Amino acid sequence: MNDYLIKALAYNGEVRAYGTLTTNTVSEAQRRHDTWRTASAALGRSLTAGAMMGAMLKGDQKMTIKVEGNGPLGIIMVDANAKGEVRGYVSNPHVDFEANEQGKLRVYEAVGTEGFLTVIKDIGMRDPFVGQVPIVSGELGEDFTYYFAVSEQVPSAVGVGVLVNGDDSILAAGGFILQIMPGAQEETIAAIEKSIAEIPPVSKLIEQGLTPEEILYRLLGQDNVQILEKMDVQFRCTCSRERIEGVLVSLGKEELEQIRDEEEKTEAHCHFCNETYVFTQDDLNQLIQNL
Repeated sequence: MNDYLIKALAYNGEVRAYGTLTTNTVSEAQRRHDTWRTASAALGRSLTAGAMMGAMLKGDQKMTIKVEGNGPLGIIMVDANAKGEVRGYVSNPHVDFEANEQGKLRVYEAVGTEGFLTVIKDIGMRDPFVGQVPIVSGELGEDFTYYFAVSEQVPSAVGVGVLVNGDDSILAAGGFILQIMPGAQEETIAAIEKSIAEIPPVSKLIEQGLTPEEILYRLLGQDNVQILEKMDVQFRCTCSRERIEGVLVSLGKEELEQIRDEEEKTEAHCHFCNETYVFTQDDLNQLIQNL
């Protein structure tokens, strides 16, 4: 099944909801970065949250999420846009810990329990919107929940999960975001709190074959949910050889000649997708001639 995301309203507009399946997206990130189990879970949860937060944007708007904790994982970086495209990486992909007694990966140990979660939104204004909150648990779902409550002042519940196989491949990934709209009734809020407390981890639901729609039905009740939109989700990087060439050309003729003369080949590496672009001296000569 291809990854996708749904947008919905519930309880007659009192709740805004997002649900997504990201198994293939997280698998692509794991393959590109060779992440180990716990690192895969942390990166996958962040990518899943990023896909849903990106879906809250419009048009050509985009955003960057930075999770910088004090754990061995280092920095988690995620880019997302309104088209369901997401990309990301971790500073140290080779981090893993033994699961706890319940079989759950200890993501908080990899991320760390101190640090900051920062969200930067490019919404077409002169200056980007920047929101930052302290990390509250390192489990990421709770941290994104805290971000919405404090930075955007929207009471929310964020559930993100990744199941990883013993060979580090991704078994299941996905998530949901529920947001309480102004004027919501106390009965609605209480019903949602009860559902969240009782529902199994979202990755387990996806492993059982539940779709994003069915997850929202479990949380909110099928009769209460109105599906508004469905969109594809994918790991997609914006880098390309042509874009790297543009960066090299912007350096100017003299600096390009210096680079050409000092190295037999020049490499440019993209952190987000782990692609490396190689430029030989002949390639640089061609760029210089074009100048």
